[in-house]
Amino acid sequence: MKYDYLIVGAGLFGAVFAHEAVKAGKTVLVVDKRPHIAGNVYTEDVEGIHVHKYGAHIFHTNNRTVWNYVNQFAEFNRFTNSPVANYHGELYSLPFNMYTFNKMWGVVTPDEAAAKIEGQRKAAGITNPKNLEEQAISLVGTDIYEKLIKGYTEKQWGRPCTELPAFIIKRLPVRLTFDNNYFNALYQGIPVGGYTNMVANMLKGIAVKLNCDYLENKEELDKLADKVVYTGPIDAYFNYNLGPLEYRSVRFETEVLDKPNFQGNAAVNYTDRETPWTRIIEHKWFEFGKDANGNDLPKTVISREYSSEWKVGDEPYYPVNDEKNSKLYKEYKALADKEYKVIFGGRLGEYRYYDMDAVIDSALKLAGKRFEI
Repeated sequence: MKYDYLIVGAGLFGAVFAHEAVKAGKTVLVVDKRPHIAGNVYTEDVEGIHVHKYGAHIFHTNNRTVWNYVNQFAEFNRFTNSPVANYHGELYSLPFNMYTFNKMWGVVTPDEAAAKIEGQRKAAGITNPKNLEEQAISLVGTDIYEKLIKGYTEKQWGRPCTELPAFIIKRLPVRLTFDNNYFNALYQGIPVGGYTNMVANMLKGIAVKLNCDYLENKEELDKLADKVVYTGPIDAYFNYNLGPLEYRSVRFETEVLDKPNFQGNAAVNYTDRETPWTRIIEHKWFEFGKDANGNDLPKTVISREYSSEWKVGDEPYYPVNDEKNSKLYKEYKALADKEYKVIFGGRLGEYRYYDMDAVIDSALKLAGKRFEI
């Protein structure tokens, strides 16, 4: 069968575009090299808990169009992301807010907290931050930097803060209120039933072929469609001819525990340098510790996350959008623009760190252009 579109990747970008294409009367085949749909938002059922296999994904957006769109495919719960930072056993509220400042310094009013931060800024004497360390200290002072930023960031990026560019944390959320909602978004939650179910609803009635590596079967697959929407890594598409782009990867250690509660929160960040993992996710708390019928779950599932340097063959997670990689991406983009039959999209196809709502918005805009919606 000949299709109008071959879509490479059954993640959010591919699923949204596929849904819109079929709605516009187009024929579509979706292929994915993994044995499942939903890409990195894939959730699997373990002991009645929807486990985020490729890291925690919390949907949040200010985009009403996107929010209305996803609510066609899933009902969202009222989960609010309020992570905790663990520094050598000291627990702090994130993002930086009055709970954090009270624990750090014993201050009880916004004026006291602001004065403490300002005093440490002035003492550091940084006027023109040249790296991430100087940028962070100039924004939040030395105490918060040393305990809550330095170790976590160095584990995350695999290099000292003095070697990281300042722009990575141009704006740090500093709230002089007792508001520990991490995302400053109008809409937030987790799809009831898990992300896999949501993506399955997007792909309902659409031909999907799993365990199918597009790049290994490119010649044969390209013949099946007039156009290809490619959501894989742009450098892999061109066989890394200009050299590989850099990413950070993540390794997960997931275990089932025969107890109802491990840490009492969905996310705990380990901000000291000595603890090897960056954070522990306890998946059941994304859905308030309840099963589909509202019953308390007797077991729990946790995932320790370890950040690592990416190499070809690893799973790419976070693009390293520094000057060197941005320049290399532009060269790959120039090659991509000459591929008349192929449209590059999504986090890996565009080498951009996209939040989920931005991925969906991008796919909807592409569909709008193609199908004149």
